[in-house]
Amino acid sequence: MFKKILIANRGEIACRVIKTARKMGIKTVAVYSDADRGALHVKMADEAVHIGASPAAQSYIMIDKIMAAIKATGAEAVHPGYGFLSENMNFAAALEAAGVAFIGPPSSAIEAMGDKITSKKIAQKAGVSTVPGHMGLIADADEAVKIATQIGYPVMIKASAGGGGKGMRIAWNDAEAREGFGSSKNEAAASFGDDRIFIEKFVTQPRHIEIQILADQHGNILYLHERECSIQRRNQKVIEEAPSPFLDEATRKSMGEQACALARAVGYTSAGTVEFIVDGARNFYFLEMNTRLQVEHPVTELITGVDLVEQMIRVAAGEKLPFAQSDLKINGWAMESRLYAEDPYRNFLPSIGRLTRYRPPVEGATATGGIVRNDTGVFEGGEISMFYDPMIAKLCTWAPTRTGAIDEMRLALDTFEVEGIGHNLPFVGAVMDHPRFISGNITTAFIAEEYPEGFQGATLDEGTIVRVAAAAAAMNRVAEIRRTKVSGTMDNHERRVGDDWVVTLQGAEHTVKIAADHDGSSVHFAGGLVVRVASDWTPGQPLAKLVVDGSPLVMKVAKISGGFRLRLRGADLKCHVRTPRQAELAKLMLEKTPPDTSKFLLCPMPGLVTNVMVAAGDEVQEGQALATVEAMKMENILKAERKGVVKAVRASAGASLKVDEVILEFE
Repeated sequence: MFKKILIANRGEIACRVIKTARKMGIKTVAVYSDADRGALHVKMADEAVHIGASPAAQSYIMIDKIMAAIKATGAEAVHPGYGFLSENMNFAAALEAAGVAFIGPPSSAIEAMGDKITSKKIAQKAGVSTVPGHMGLIADADEAVKIATQIGYPVMIKASAGGGGKGMRIAWNDAEAREGFGSSKNEAAASFGDDRIFIEKFVTQPRHIEIQILADQHGNILYLHERECSIQRRNQKVIEEAPSPFLDEATRKSMGEQACALARAVGYTSAGTVEFIVDGARNFYFLEMNTRLQVEHPVTELITGVDLVEQMIRVAAGEKLPFAQSDLKINGWAMESRLYAEDPYRNFLPSIGRLTRYRPPVEGATATGGIVRNDTGVFEGGEISMFYDPMIAKLCTWAPTRTGAIDEMRLALDTFEVEGIGHNLPFVGAVMDHPRFISGNITTAFIAEEYPEGFQGATLDEGTIVRVAAAAAAMNRVAEIRRTKVSGTMDNHERRVGDDWVVTLQGAEHTVKIAADHDGSSVHFAGGLVVRVASDWTPGQPLAKLVVDGSPLVMKVAKISGGFRLRLRGADLKCHVRTPRQAELAKLMLEKTPPDTSKFLLCPMPGLVTNVMVAAGDEVQEGQALATVEAMKMENILKAERKGVVKAVRASAGASLKVDEVILEFE
C-alpha cells in the first residue's frame, strides 16, 4: 500500500480524500494556490505545496507544477478528485511515465471516453443502448437540418468535446436546427477549441440516471447500483439520490450490466460512472462515461456501505476488489443536496465573501434513526473565492425509506446555518417540500417547469404555518419573560406577560392563548385547536430546535421589531407576535415601501466590472448590453430593462463592487 499520496485538487473533494487516506494510515500532500493558503484542505493534509497564482489556469491545472510537487514530496500516487485534471489523459500519461500511480483509470480509457462521438461508437459496439443519432462529422447547417429530419424532431445538437451544458441546443424544427448548429459550433470552438458537432434524438420526459462502477486490475468489474440526478438547473445537478424512485429491478440490472460491459470494452479500472438518459417508459440510452469520482458519490456510499475513495486507492495499488456483485445490496435511501454560494433570489448569481457563520448539522446518527453526512471544504470565517466552483458543501442524509431520507434532509437543511453570503439552502429546502419531488415524478426539466420565473421563496402549507405560529407564540413568551427580568422587575413577572397574543404570519392572523407549564406551552388557537410546544430555546440563539405536537421543528431565528424573522423549509418569514391591542393598532400603520431603484443599474453580485459599454448621454434600447461583471469564473452581461438615457456612469472597468452598488444612473 502507498505511504504517501498527493491530492491534485482543492475544496471539499480534497478534504474527502484526506479523510479516507488518514483512515487507511496514508500520509497526504495538499497543493494550493494563493487564494487557498488558509483553506481547509491545506490545514488537514500532512504536507502542503504552493503551486501558483489564484486562477486555476495558473495553478491547479498546470501539469508541470503538480509533477514538481510530486517530486518534491516523494508522493507515490495522485488522487485527482473531480474537475481540474481528473479527466486529463495527458496528466494520467505523465504520471504513468514518471512511475507514479494515478488513482483513476488508465489514460487510454480517459481518451476513449473523453470524446462523445468516439465513446458512443464504443458503447454501440459493446452492446450498450444508445440514443438514435448521427455520429459522423456534420459539414454545415444544411446537412444538420437533413440529419435532424431523418432522426425525427426533437433533436439534441451537441459539441463532441462538450461538458457542463456548453455547446448544447435542442431543436424542434428545421429553423431551430439551423440556428442551433451555428450556435453550438461557435460555443464549442470558444469553450473547448474543438467545434465538432453531432446530433441525436432528444428524449422526452428525460430522467438523468447514472450507474456507479468499480473495476480492479484483475478483471473484476462491478456496479454499485444507480443514482437519480434529474434535479438539475442549466444542466448542473442540484439534488441527487440513491437509488432511483423510478427504476425497477430488471431495468437496474440491465443498466448495471451494460455499464460494466462498456468499462470492460475500454480496459477500465478504478471508480467510474456511466450516465444514462431514461425516458418515461424506462427505455435507457447511454449519455457519457465520467472517468473519475463523481460529486454525488456519497449517496452510493450510504446505500452500499462501500468507501469508493478507499477502493480507488486499493485498486491503484494493485489490490483485488474485496466483494462480489452479489454482495452489493441496496440498504435504505440516501439524499444529497449541493450547497452552492449562489443567491437563489437573484437568479442564482454567484455570491462571494466571508462566511460570518458556518454551522453544519451534526454528522452521524440522528435521533430519528437516520444518518447525516456533510462533505465540505470551508469553515466559519473562511472566504468563498471568486476563482473556483461555488460549491460550499454536499449535505447528505440516509434513512431506511425515501420518505425518511427526505424528512432527515428537511431537518438537516433547517439546522444548517450559513451567513455572510448568498446561498441556495432556501431553494433546496423548498424542493424537499415540493409535492412533485416528494412523489418521485421528476425529470431533468423539473426546475424549469416548477420555477419558470425563478425562485422567490417558498410558501408554507397551512399545517406547517400553524405549527410555526404556535412555536413563535411560545418563543415570544420566553422572550417577554426575559425582557421583564432584564428591566429589573423580578417579582411576579409572569403577571406582566399576558396569555393572549395575535400571531401574524404569511399574511394571516392567528389569535392564540398560551398556557405554560414546566415542560412547555399549550397554545390554544381561536378555533379550538391546541398545539403543544416544547423547547429549550433562549432569546438570542440564532437556531431554535423545538418539538411541536411531538414532531421536531427547526427554525433560524432573528429578532425584528415586534417579532421574529423565521427561516425554514425554504421560506423566509416576518412573524409578528403582538397583544390584541397592539395588533389592532398595527392595522392602522402605513406599510413602508422600498426605495425606488428603477433609475439605477445595480451590481447584482459581488464582482469585478470588466466592461462598461455606454457613456453619459447615450440613449439605450431595451435588451441592450450595458456592462459586464465577472465573478466565480462567470461573466454576467447586464442589459437594459427598457429604453432610457444614461445620466451618469458611477463605476468603471476594473472596479470591485458589492451587491447593489450603482453602476449606471438613468435620467
